[in-house]
Amino acid sequence: MAYSQFWRSVTISESGAGMRLDVFLSRRFSRYSRSEIVRHIKEGRVVSTQRKLKSSSVLKEGEVLRLFVPGLAPTTPPPPLPPILYEDEHIIAVNKPSGMLVHPSGDTFVWALIGLFRRQRPAEKIDLIHRLDKETSGVLLLSKSADANRFVKAQLAARKIKKVYHAIVRGVPSWDSLEVQKPIGNAMESEIGLRRGVNPEGVDAHTTFRVLQKMQHHAKVECRLHTGKTHQIRVHLEAVGFPIVGDKIYGQPDWVFLEFLKKGYTPAVQQATKVSRQLLHAHWVSFPHLNGEQLRIVAPLPAEFNLPS
Repeated sequence: MAYSQFWRSVTISESGAGMRLDVFLSRRFSRYSRSEIVRHIKEGRVVSTQRKLKSSSVLKEGEVLRLFVPGLAPTTPPPPLPPILYEDEHIIAVNKPSGMLVHPSGDTFVWALIGLFRRQRPAEKIDLIHRLDKETSGVLLLSKSADANRFVKAQLAARKIKKVYHAIVRGVPSWDSLEVQKPIGNAMESEIGLRRGVNPEGVDAHTTFRVLQKMQHHAKVECRLHTGKTHQIRVHLEAVGFPIVGDKIYGQPDWVFLEFLKKGYTPAVQQATKVSRQLLHAHWVSFPHLNGEQLRIVAPLPAEFNLPS
């Protein structure tokens, strides 16, 4: 029997189809041994929405598992869905709040945006079209069918999707606009594995910056992506000397992020970052729709971006 009223949902992808249930789960959640997984299955903490399961059950693509395993399952009810900015039969655009993951990572359960939608709308094939960092807010696109997902991702690959972000940066630029074309790759001499940096051996990246507002110690900057590399805006702003306010990785020594990762938002991290989130917001996205129209979807700026002059 289940030990909690809450569960974690896992949808079997093509790569997991054909695998035994116990093998799949022990590989997916590596901190659990296969024998532990078998015990949880026998105790009824792993169920399918389609059939009764045994450890030897062969998984099917699209099958949805519900996990009630302690540590993998949630202990709190799901938060509300983020505000929906636009929806039709193909696309959903939401205003993702800062602090919400778009997709779960690691073994320990956290409520993530894609899981919330799939939980509330199990009959629809909702999937991510692109991603935003956990602390970045703003427009995020989801698809409601495989065809829509492929179509919009193809527009993304062809650079037919325009993305504009707003950021609050440390320092006041002397320039009003700036083109940055610097290759991005692994950061050199950093203890943070996910950190990226300007690297001659990296991939080409191109961002246009325009100053919208200058303040005494900060500036509001519009950021237009021409390419879509991991952490591109954050890396390029750091590279030109104006890192984003609240960023715990870029424009900071490594210890800031490492301490935040281990201990949370400590007084030392607060002193270094000044605000609890990075002030980066996906303000609007424009892209060709499946019906031939050009859609432009805007996410209003959060209150913390409306700084006094």
